[in-house]
Amino acid sequence: MPTYSDFRLPDLGEGLTEGEILTWLVAEGDRVALNQPLVEVETAKAAVEIPSPYAGVVRTLHHAAGETVDVGSPIITFDTDPDGEIPSTQGDDLVPREPGIVGSPAPKAATEEKISVLVGSGPKVGKLTRRARKPAAALDAPVEQVSERPEPARLSAAAVAANAQHVISDSDTAEVHVLAKPPVRKLARDLGVDLRRIHGTGPNGTVSRGDVESAASSPARSTTAVTASAGDQRIPVKGVRKATAEAMVASAFTAPHVTEFVTVDVTPTMELVARLRELPDFAGVKVSPLLVVARALLLAVRRHPMLNSSWDEAAQEIVVHGAVNLGIAAATPRGLIVPNVKGAEALALPDLARALEELTTTARSGKTTPADMQHGTITITNVGVFGVDNGTPILNPGEAAILCFGAVRDMPWVHEGELAIRKVTQLSLSFDHRIVDGQLGSQFLADLAALLADPTLFAAWG
Repeated sequence: MPTYSDFRLPDLGEGLTEGEILTWLVAEGDRVALNQPLVEVETAKAAVEIPSPYAGVVRTLHHAAGETVDVGSPIITFDTDPDGEIPSTQGDDLVPREPGIVGSPAPKAATEEKISVLVGSGPKVGKLTRRARKPAAALDAPVEQVSERPEPARLSAAAVAANAQHVISDSDTAEVHVLAKPPVRKLARDLGVDLRRIHGTGPNGTVSRGDVESAASSPARSTTAVTASAGDQRIPVKGVRKATAEAMVASAFTAPHVTEFVTVDVTPTMELVARLRELPDFAGVKVSPLLVVARALLLAVRRHPMLNSSWDEAAQEIVVHGAVNLGIAAATPRGLIVPNVKGAEALALPDLARALEELTTTARSGKTTPADMQHGTITITNVGVFGVDNGTPILNPGEAAILCFGAVRDMPWVHEGELAIRKVTQLSLSFDHRIVDGQLGSQFLADLAALLADPTLFAAWG
């Protein structure tokens, strides 16, 4: 007989509480195999495909694309025995299965009254009784003083616009019960839409995501939020953008930031990059100035390991990390993410080049996993690819330093006592002043500049 099993949204990272359904890769009625990709979900850290834990037939998709789902909530129901025989019985002898309850339909109790099936137990046999109501005289207020307030009419999105001059008061709408899923309610809060004034177009008058968005787009909607002028766009803060905002605020107001700057003649580094591109070891691999900057940073960390550390507030300790998990800030359509190369200090230069290329390619395709963004120890942000000279980067939470690499430009420079056109760039280093003082930060940045100005130091210091 059919056997129903729910699959709940798992925790796709460390401590994540929700995820947004991006795309369903299956539909109701589809037969799926074990480990077949089911759905693409965006969390605060990455967009990931979730494989099927069952083989069977998809019976119910509990959430539509675009909805935000709490971790642990059912997202899909399977029939794991679709070819089993269904017992010959009358339909009235079965209690319809409630969504979100694991297991097959339970037999109806031997009573004419409908009894709800509870999770973890069967239906209770016997007739249900209701506790007697208290007499009216026992109430604090006399019965004649209790009046029923008529439910105000709900408005469609168009009606909201047409009644722009009507001011909604809390007393008008306090008792309206609105049918809407939690993600829709959250969207309404984000967009400043009062659900009580919307006529739902879904089943049984349920307010849908489209109803909320339609009401939000009405220029004359009444709301307590900031009034939007014509042409304004409201973007819900969620996913990577929400996580980035929270992390940056926490970092900026937790770690005391110090930023230092240096301008460097990197003509020898650019010549080194050109020579590396011609070597067989780098065939088929992208060799860029970022590769040499990354190698210089790794060597500077070896000379100044405190830059590769973090502050443990609970233990009141500084943790100096043995491995360098080198983060590279990557701009993606989903927002800024910082995947990292684990154990970058142990990689040969060609292997480091391949790791950086794979990291950036994966990030741009939106396939970076949460594991790739965890446990970073130090970061490089390359603003030079946007033609920007410099910046004051905010620390990636949990790290002691972040290096900003600016654009390489042809500029006049005094070289060997004469004015010449040289390849020049700017570096800036932000660091946590609880861990790194000004002297240590300056020495680290000076070493970086020296390595890029004279790559022969790689051999001397390596």
